[in-house]
Amino acid sequence: MGENFRFSIQGIWAHKMRSFLTMLGVIIGIASIIAIVSTIQGTNRQIMDNLVGAGNNCVTISLFQGDGAYYMEGGLPQGVYPVTEDVREQIRNIENVEAVSFYNSRQWVDGLRRGTRVLQSGKALGVDGQYLTANGYIIYRGRGFVETDYRKFRKVVLLDEMAATALFPGEDPIGRTMEIRGEPFTVVGLFRKSEAFQPVIESIQDYYTYNQSENGTVLMPDACWPIVFQYDEPQNCVVRTSATEDMSRAGTEAAAVMNTLVRSEGDENSVSYKAEDILETARKQQELNASTNNLLLWVASIALLVGGIGVMNIMLVSVTERTSEIGLKKALGARKSSILLQFLTESAVLTSIGGILGIVAGIILSQVISHMSGAPVFISIPTIILGVAFSMLIGIIFGLLPSMQAANLNPIDALRRE
Repeated sequence: MGENFRFSIQGIWAHKMRSFLTMLGVIIGIASIIAIVSTIQGTNRQIMDNLVGAGNNCVTISLFQGDGAYYMEGGLPQGVYPVTEDVREQIRNIENVEAVSFYNSRQWVDGLRRGTRVLQSGKALGVDGQYLTANGYIIYRGRGFVETDYRKFRKVVLLDEMAATALFPGEDPIGRTMEIRGEPFTVVGLFRKSEAFQPVIESIQDYYTYNQSENGTVLMPDACWPIVFQYDEPQNCVVRTSATEDMSRAGTEAAAVMNTLVRSEGDENSVSYKAEDILETARKQQELNASTNNLLLWVASIALLVGGIGVMNIMLVSVTERTSEIGLKKALGARKSSILLQFLTESAVLTSIGGILGIVAGIILSQVISHMSGAPVFISIPTIILGVAFSMLIGIIFGLLPSMQAANLNPIDALRRE
């Protein structure tokens, strides 16, 4: 085997230009496939990373009426019961769920003010003690909520950066008072998303998909929610999973558990809990990328097919050129299997070198595409190994016919041929 490999290298080196032109189809095909696969993997990885950034592996289960979110401004939904401890425990026990939080939510709340300053279209949430941890938030000034805040119904709030800037421009809001629908609340802390979970925004579509707090958010203990809104309301749920890949399954299971609290009619406007559609949006983006790039992969495969035909052609020429050599070897006792293996080795080495050069060209091409279009790329070691193995396989498949032709030559006829 080692001798066959040495002969193969010598043969390739003796006809450098011919060998390079033979490899060119394989180089172009492998380079195209590496670039396309790297772009697919890079885009999908960015989507998954952004899902982490959008909530630290979190998926939200919210109350819907039909296909749209239920708005509490229209009144309490009929047939929806409060979250029980049994429901909480069932969701905590879902496989790969690390944290669970329940909270009340109102979008575009009027009456978030401090003196004459108003937080326009802000969001108010009544949260439990796990909300910040589950969503990947950190307190960067002041303190978070403590147990006594819930037990003694203390009217305290946390503000995000946008709400703090709008209500307390140029001031330290800690210890100051703001109003929520006429009720005074004391600001005890400021929160923001941990940098480890910030999504990468590279397009307007990314912005609309992953940006989640455009107008400022105010958090209060959920125990204080009825003080402001006069009655208990159905809670939403957020579950954090150990891996991004578990989000869809965990969200679906949690929604099924939450729906045990719902006793509504089964028509198109019925009320039910559903997992947020960010997962479906990401999945559609991945499917669109994959379907588009699959077409490109087929085009790149044509280049590999052409390269394989070129290899078969040049190996047939090589057999013709070395007919006398083959006849002499067979006359000296070389077996058919030895001749077959020699030419198969030469064909495999030729395409393997082309595959290695194609991988290098593919990596360079991927970086060029990334630089010019801004598309993320991710080159994995398995893809590189697969590229080399595939190129070697091409050499074996397309080199089989010339190798069999060489092995089946009659030694007498071969020696007579000039």
